Amino acid sequence: MKSVRAPGLSDDLVAALRKAVDGDVDDSERRRAEYSTDASNYRVPPRVVVAPRDNDDVLAALDVARRLTVPVTARGAGTSMAGNAVGTGMVLDFSRYMNRIIALDPDARTAVVQPGVLMSSLQAAAAPHGLRFGPDPSTQNRATLGGMIGNNACGPHAVAYGRTADNVVSLDVADGAGRRFHAGAGDGALDVVAGLDALVHANLATIRTELGRFGRQVSGYSLEHLLPEHGRDLAKMLVGTEGTLVTVLQATVNLVPVPAAPVVVALGYPDMPTAADAVPALLAHRPLAIEGMDARLVEVVRRHRGAGAVPQLPAGGGWLLVEVGAEAGEGADDVLTRAYALAADAGTDAVRVVPAGAEAAALWRIRADGAGLGGRTPSGAPAWPGWEDAAVPPDRLGDYLRDFAALMAERGVDGLLYGHFGDGCVHVRLDLPLETPAGIGPSRAFLEASADLITAYGGSLSGEHGDGRARSELLTRMYTPEVIGLFGQVKALFDPENVLNPGIVVDPRPLDSDLRRPAARPTSSRLGFAFADDGGDFTRAVHRCTGVGKCRADNSSAGGFMCPSYQATRDEKDVTRGRARVLQELTNGSLVTDWRSPAVLESLDLCLSCKACSTDCPTGTDMARYKSEVLHRAYTGRVRPRNHYILGQLPRWSSLVTKIPALARLANIVLRSRPIAKAMLAAGGMDPRRQIVTFAEERFTAWFRKQGRATMPDSALAAQPASSIPPRPVVLWADTFSDTLDPAGARATAAVLQEAGYTVIVPEESACCGLTWISTGQLDGAKKRLTHLLAVLAPYATDGIPIVGVEPSCTAVLRSDMVDLLPDDARARILAAGTYTLAELLAAPAPLGPGPGWTPPSLTGVEVVAQPHCHHHSVMGWEADAALLAQAGASVTRLTGCCGLAGNFGMEAGHYDTSVAVAENALLPALRNGGPDTVYLADGFSCRTQADHLAGRQGVHLAELLARGNYSPAATR
Repeated sequence: MKSVRAPGLSDDLVAALRKAVDGDVDDSERRRAEYSTDASNYRVPPRVVVAPRDNDDVLAALDVARRLTVPVTARGAGTSMAGNAVGTGMVLDFSRYMNRIIALDPDARTAVVQPGVLMSSLQAAAAPHGLRFGPDPSTQNRATLGGMIGNNACGPHAVAYGRTADNVVSLDVADGAGRRFHAGAGDGALDVVAGLDALVHANLATIRTELGRFGRQVSGYSLEHLLPEHGRDLAKMLVGTEGTLVTVLQATVNLVPVPAAPVVVALGYPDMPTAADAVPALLAHRPLAIEGMDARLVEVVRRHRGAGAVPQLPAGGGWLLVEVGAEAGEGADDVLTRAYALAADAGTDAVRVVPAGAEAAALWRIRADGAGLGGRTPSGAPAWPGWEDAAVPPDRLGDYLRDFAALMAERGVDGLLYGHFGDGCVHVRLDLPLETPAGIGPSRAFLEASADLITAYGGSLSGEHGDGRARSELLTRMYTPEVIGLFGQVKALFDPENVLNPGIVVDPRPLDSDLRRPAARPTSSRLGFAFADDGGDFTRAVHRCTGVGKCRADNSSAGGFMCPSYQATRDEKDVTRGRARVLQELTNGSLVTDWRSPAVLESLDLCLSCKACSTDCPTGTDMARYKSEVLHRAYTGRVRPRNHYILGQLPRWSSLVTKIPALARLANIVLRSRPIAKAMLAAGGMDPRRQIVTFAEERFTAWFRKQGRATMPDSALAAQPASSIPPRPVVLWADTFSDTLDPAGARATAAVLQEAGYTVIVPEESACCGLTWISTGQLDGAKKRLTHLLAVLAPYATDGIPIVGVEPSCTAVLRSDMVDLLPDDARARILAAGTYTLAELLAAPAPLGPGPGWTPPSLTGVEVVAQPHCHHHSVMGWEADAALLAQAGASVTRLTGCCGLAGNFGMEAGHYDTSVAVAENALLPALRNGGPDTVYLADGFSCRTQADHLAGRQGVHLAELLARGNYSPAATR
């Protein structure tokens, strides 16, 4: 096999590509960092990233690669856990442009797709015809068909529909020798590659005895498809070759009918191996899927999503989720009958039968979340891929699991087990000691022992993810030298110059080369955030991102909010994962070396700091916090961008302006002049298409005092005589936005709390949480303000008096960021625990909740479009608000995703177009579609501002809606 020239020697590569292709050609440090890894343990920075627009671009790029002997790696969503989608030369990203469904024939039940088509997009296009693509990996809402073809992906329903290979009809491909051909089946199918037919004929016995022994044997090349008795199917053989033999340009795939009336049978067992023992008997009932998961995984889901997110499961320490669907001529009753018959053969009395619906979907979501939540052990330790999809024949699965658990215990390794038990495929990420170079040796030893164990059970190193860099070296433990030699000969026929994904399957790279995590250096000096959940190490924090790519998906159908900028641009630069990769490069000091480098600042530029990733990402990646830390380190002691001084310190200026009501009135009059407003916006680093905020001409705190309401000095109530402490006290914290810019929500909150039986206390001294300082990375200033806030509010919390926030983003600071910015101040945790949203307090049980007999006013017949603030969704959750509105009888359309303004983000110069594009994802269409009497409900000042600026719609705070009872939209503010 010829060696590949080092990419650094190909000085004319980028110039040649830019001349040859119409798509994107990018060799910037930032772009190379974004594509330096996938969802695996490996880091391999490419020389250049190309996003081809069409087949001509692909063929031209491949021609350049051959001429310059540059490696080529095809990439879809970049969710490979084995390191199949990274390479040293040219990365071809098919997901950006080549993502069309070219044709869909419901009569023939076929579809023709480009390699960058999302699996979920194909499912959505086929659904109106009652069809679907059979295999469905848990990453289907971001996985591409090209990636699934590369890895021979399967998913839960492979039990019924087979692997991707079993559903591919033909492929349009180009090989490493420059040949473009149609790969199909039948006599003559192998003639497109000279010597292939003869090679197969000469090795019939080897292929028949060692390959294709059971369904999930996908390691190596699946040459059994080339046998005469299997139809000489070249297309199926090329599936699962991981881009090492051909580059896929187009695929024709089969579709299958969507099963009617599917029923989920949940079966409980003492443990996972016992559950696995039951699988063979269940397969006789022709289920659609058999998935296994253990109690620890379910507990992690409960902790991550809340107990209410996990439906009731039957008793047990391990479960099987079995799906049964209608067969030809069957109805719903027939399916239920077969489901109960299956349960009778399950070997357990712990059974729940769940018909199709929300509860069944929630059960499947537990299993789907395993792909990301498995990235941490129950103790919170990082867990890594590398042995995450080994498979054995299903009738041997129980015994394999017992021996594998014993091996893990012997080596001190932990991980959450789950998987496609109906196919004998087990998923697990392992807490191998990969954070330091010292752990590489023990990690290798464990993987070698695991390979020997799986081989002893007649299994496969990979059951659906491919061998990649993680397992290709171990193929010699699974196969005889004859098979290994045969793989090499096949590679030489298709790719004689070894330019297609070298180092994978044939002549593999060592499994412990190019590891990402051990190369990263600790970043533990305490400058801004403490990163207490990550051992005080910024490096460990940014490596929470494992690359599963959930941030690339449209998460709105599941109530998710991330990643708003990516939903607008569809560029890897603007997704949480892409940003994390750049920051990971910063911690290893290779491609990116400076906190102020263009790569870092460009990567973070369109991050809205919405914090959605902190909740929606199963690994808890909090890019808003990382961005704040980076900006803090980048600009401390240096001149900052202008908008950091204006928007980043907005509470300071609004407090000054509104201190004198006459000055606030004058400012509002002057700033109504558009020429003056535009000039001031431009001078402050903001977009002149925006409007300047309106200042409150009477602060909430001043209004409250004028009403003669209860106010308290800023001291502990414990110092007050018992007789002077008011009944059912609650502190209403009016943040700077609610006090100086839009007091209506604070006024209404005071009214609702009083109606609910509380005595409302407003501290004499206002206190800012430093939100805008945090979002612009001015963390010293934020800490100063939070320390002052603690002095004002913590005494009340210490006395057990609840604190109610008005503005969700500020409330979220008290519940989240404050604790990590001031980790050594015990008052911070007390205040965080004692701070509530209005809905949380009103939903709380006695004695914290409202007075006896209080119920929310009737909102029956009121149509509400609700925009939960991103921080509300991410930190507090919006469930209490939803429940309160439902109790009041309102009809609520709950939007998912960010409004697009996101505090200072949408005001800043250069962000307007993205801000509007984000608003078009959900907010603006909902406002356009709503009737004239529809109420726009938005607790967030930013959310109300965005709707006002872009749609001329006035939003209301939840408290305003509740305070008015039978709400009349004419009485807005």
